[in-house]
Formats: sequence, structure tokens, C-alpha cells
Amino acid sequence: MNPKFLILYIIAGSIALVIAVYEVIKTYPLLNIGIIALNLLLSLFFYYLAYKTYHEKKDKELM
Repeated sequence: MNPKFLILYIIAGSIALVIAVYEVIKTYPLLNIGIIALNLLLSLFFYYLAYKTYHEKKDKELM
């Protein structure tokens, strides 16, 4: 993975998380679980990519 995308992955994950929270607040009495779950999975995916990018960067520095 390319370490220059670390900030991009963190920003994309944060935006997806904010959108999920916004959807919960906007549709509180009747929650749309599909859209919320999709945004949460998307944010987890981007945070996972950021973690893998950061971890690889740290491993290369140690070796």
C-alpha cells in the first residue's frame, strides 16, 4: 500500500462516519438500517486501509 494515501483514507473514513451519524439523527424514529450499515462498513473499510498503510510504513522504517 502506498503511504501517501494515509490521510486520504482517514478523511474518507471520517466523512463516511459523519454521514452515518447524520442519517441516524435525520431519520431517528424510523431508522434506515441499510444506509446506516453501508456507511458504517464503508468507514470501517477506509479506517482499515489507513491502518494497513500506517502499519506498512512503520514496518519499512524498522527494517
